[in-house]
Amino acid sequence: MAGWLDDRWTSFALFAGLGALVGTGQAPLGWVWLSVAALALGFALFSLVPAPRAAAWRGWAMGVGYVVATMFWIVEPFFVDPWRHGWMAPFALSAHAGGFALFWAAAFGGAAVLGRRRKQRALWGAVLLAAAEMLRAHLWTGFPWALIGHIWVGQPQMHLAALTGPHGLTLFTTLAAALPTVFGVRRAALGVMAAVAFLALPVPYGLWRLGQEVEPRAPVTVRLVQPNAAQHLKWQEEMIPVLFERALRLSAAAPEGPAPDLVVWPETSLAYLLAPGNGTAQVVADAAQGASVVVGLQRREGDTARNSLAVITPGADVTDYYDKSHLVPFGEYMPGASLLGRWAPGGLAEQAMSGFMPGDGLRLVDLGGGLGQILPLICYEAIFAEEIIAAPRPGWILHITNDAWFGKLSGPYQHLAQARLRAVEQGVPVLRSANTGISAVIDAQGRVLATLPLGEEGYLDVALPPRLAATPPYRLWGDWGVLALLAAFALMLAVARAVAKPVDPTGGSD
Repeated sequence: MAGWLDDRWTSFALFAGLGALVGTGQAPLGWVWLSVAALALGFALFSLVPAPRAAAWRGWAMGVGYVVATMFWIVEPFFVDPWRHGWMAPFALSAHAGGFALFWAAAFGGAAVLGRRRKQRALWGAVLLAAAEMLRAHLWTGFPWALIGHIWVGQPQMHLAALTGPHGLTLFTTLAAALPTVFGVRRAALGVMAAVAFLALPVPYGLWRLGQEVEPRAPVTVRLVQPNAAQHLKWQEEMIPVLFERALRLSAAAPEGPAPDLVVWPETSLAYLLAPGNGTAQVVADAAQGASVVVGLQRREGDTARNSLAVITPGADVTDYYDKSHLVPFGEYMPGASLLGRWAPGGLAEQAMSGFMPGDGLRLVDLGGGLGQILPLICYEAIFAEEIIAAPRPGWILHITNDAWFGKLSGPYQHLAQARLRAVEQGVPVLRSANTGISAVIDAQGRVLATLPLGEEGYLDVALPPRLAATPPYRLWGDWGVLALLAAFALMLAVARAVAKPVDPTGGSD
């Protein structure tokens, strides 16, 4: 093993492989225990390396493996139009993995600087990696996708997010993974048992939350439309009326149960303008047969393009618009485009090639009657927990998205997993209409009650679940709780380092 650790490229292969195994805990695989075990082995091996530069290299390698394994789907948008954009895919994945792996490199390198002994390096690694993941979620508009803590979605431990949010789940995971190294080689079995016991601590709380009291709600039925429009077809001139008729047909289909009170179309599913007098709103309202309709569309205000959601009443009035406020860099706008003026390109997801303009921020939309106030989220906006808790608490969250951009292997499943976590953090149900899937109904405890599979055309008629009566603590203190925990652990480790006796510069034997 020493040879693997000493050689630059063999150690890269080892740590990149471990990073990929850590990624198996993410959807759709959900191999949680393999993920934690790989992270624990990564901490154990990295802690043998006292040199900061070597430790940072191993951290970078592990980060590269993790990002490639969990976010390889980012190449999918480039193959929607492969003749124009396909050549950029390998460069995009390389830059994405290499860039985000720098956060892992900083965490491991910093741990080597601050930790005199093996167990100290492992603990510093756990704290600094959680902090680095938090920075990744916020810097440069943020990208909190496939955070380490997301591996717990679907497990009782997921409900820890109601207290600490997603970053608390990450810190919980990294601390558990460091415990075997803290106990040392001679007490390895005890360290593993301690890690398992630590990971089991939130289970009773998670089971308790599943039985929490909910607020009474008048019976309301929502129809989620999934037209399954392939991304390479949806903007072709001859296909626009075909896909429009498909969405109308799904909206008008006779229900097996109560008639829908609301019909929801996914992101950018309406290709026609909702201009006064052009009849589009009337056609949509007629198909819904007395229900209000929420549609996703691209709209224009002069020279400004927006990715929006519109509310159409049964009388064909457009009563409200919500404009997506957190846009996708390179997808919906090009960073630095203002410097290029009118020569600036737009983005892979924007048809007018001028780039979308963001809205004014998250806000509630009142649908009236039993539907109440919703928090609309368009696609990418559902991954930003800290922005969602800054908005007023809604009766429920409506998430419209076009996950056709994400392919069919992992991206749509990871997006759904994050929507489940938002339900837990807010204590409200989440209903999501996805163009190609996965459309779903998620209750206020994060359980998936109904889905439409990926790549299928159809609709779901579902009863709107109630929200929890109690507001989850995470809504009250946000990420300040995790920041306090990180500061407390860092202070304890700093004090332990200050009072510890000097050790052998090779790293000690503990």
